[in-house]
Amino acid sequence: MDNNTAYFEKLLAQNGLKRTGARLQVLDILRGRDSATSQPFLEQVVGKDVDRVTLYRILRVFEEKGIIHKVLDNQGTANYAICSGGCSEHAHHDEHVHFNCDNCHRIFCLEKISIPEIKIPAGFKVGALKLVATGICEECYKVS
Repeated sequence: MDNNTAYFEKLLAQNGLKRTGARLQVLDILRGRDSATSQPFLEQVVGKDVDRVTLYRILRVFEEKGIIHKVLDNQGTANYAICSGGCSEHAHHDEHVHFNCDNCHRIFCLEKISIPEIKIPAGFKVGALKLVATGICEECYKVS
């Protein structure tokens, strides 16, 4: 058993989720990428092993449990990335900048850039803050 598998099994157990091949496969794919991963890409990669409904359920429960977070790209497609520590089913702490490349359409979690605190008027309750920057990523910039 490799380190990733052991880590993923522990993560699933901590969240009261059964260890299944499909769940481990999705976590392995998400962990292995340097940018957020779109649902269509996941469907393409796991399509022969996991049907679309099962994949959707896995992504939904992972998001509910604070294992992954979702960010929409410029086309409105859901993309997913593993949450950094501190997220749970009670609260996501992924208030960092997401960068959407206009050229390659990848979305990067810029975890070192936090969203500043925003003062909300009395009577309002913030559920989530999202900040998406768009432009050209480092890799695409080097090519241009």
